[in-house]
Amino acid sequence: MTPAGRTGARPPVPWRTILATIALAAGAYLLGLFVVATQRELTWLVVAGFFAVVLSPPVDFLMRRARLRRTLAALIVFIVGFATLGGLLYLLIRPIVDEVNKLVNDFPRLVQDAQQGKGPVGHLVKRYDLVHRAQQYAPKVRQYLTSSGSKALSLLRKIGDGVVSALTILVLTFLLLVEGPKVLDGVTSLASPSLEERLRRMGHNASRAISGYMLGNIIISVIASGVTYLGLWAFGVPFRGVAAVWVGFADLIPLVGATLGAVPTVGLSFLHSVTAGVGMIIVYVVYQQFENHVIQVAIMSRTVKLSPLGVLVSLLIGVQLFGLLGALLAIPAAGIIHVVGAELHREYQARRPQRAHAVRAAANGGNGSGAVGAVGAVGAVGAVGAGGAGGAGGAGVAEAEAVEAAAVGGQGPDALTDSG
Repeated sequence: MTPAGRTGARPPVPWRTILATIALAAGAYLLGLFVVATQRELTWLVVAGFFAVVLSPPVDFLMRRARLRRTLAALIVFIVGFATLGGLLYLLIRPIVDEVNKLVNDFPRLVQDAQQGKGPVGHLVKRYDLVHRAQQYAPKVRQYLTSSGSKALSLLRKIGDGVVSALTILVLTFLLLVEGPKVLDGVTSLASPSLEERLRRMGHNASRAISGYMLGNIIISVIASGVTYLGLWAFGVPFRGVAAVWVGFADLIPLVGATLGAVPTVGLSFLHSVTAGVGMIIVYVVYQQFENHVIQVAIMSRTVKLSPLGVLVSLLIGVQLFGLLGALLAIPAAGIIHVVGAELHREYQARRPQRAHAVRAAANGGNGSGAVGAVGAVGAVGAVGAGGAGGAGGAGVAEAEAVEAAAVGGQGPDALTDSG
């Protein structure tokens, strides 16, 4: 006997299955190459999609209340958003520019006083002999400045790339805000009615999760700004409004934002007095721990509908995998995963009663098959006996009825054979 004809031998794999497997592997490889080649563009698209979802509620509100077209509503939201951002930047940058101009105007006098040992800077210069040290390091500083031309060009190139990225993200955000609902409607309309309803529900819940994340982040930033302003006011540090606005901007970054905002604020406090600097360090250390482990977890668990453990774990994983971008998108991604998981669990719970009813019906049918079969057998015997006096035609009808009754009974054919 040939190997192919042995008992239990596996059948050969069809060529269609082999070709389909090869095609899937090649498609996955090409998809990986595409993702690597367009990594920056895909990052822009993801960030733009995040901002588009965040801005969708005010656009929908204007469309519903003011009955505006979506393009006009999106344009109004963009203008208001840019005006608000410009106002905050003005509050942050204008005092800094004024102080820099004042420093430039007073710089010659400050240098002269420092050389003569006058003023607080002059005392430090005289005490640590900074003039002599500066003369020693002047050639090295001059050499460093001469060789820093390429670094300056690299820095300008990075700034230019950042500006291009920001403008591209803004354009993509506006286009997604206007055309996104149409694209989603076109994609979901290809599915079945039940699946389309589920997709729309998941999309709505995911949008609410992302909007809730942004709202919670803004609330946390306002709290951080308030704590900064009160701390600087308590120690009498000037420019506390500017420092508070800066901390609010920096605190939009999860986990590390409070630290980024605290460093220049603590430096400003030390310029005022050592007591203020040490006091602000204590304030920020305590507040940062309280924000990361209490405020942020509590607010995000209410706005994104995630458990505190889920919020903290998602932040840690996002920072570890993707750095700053991961910190920004970790909680929205976790919220979307939570929405999809909740929808799948909801569908599973809805199908449980049907499966339980089917199992009970099968169990009841198996227990009652013998009795039903017996009833069918009795009916068959009676029908055959009555058909004996009626000729072949009557017997045939009786036999047909007996077979039908046996089929309904499940075990009727065995009973009928035994009685026959």
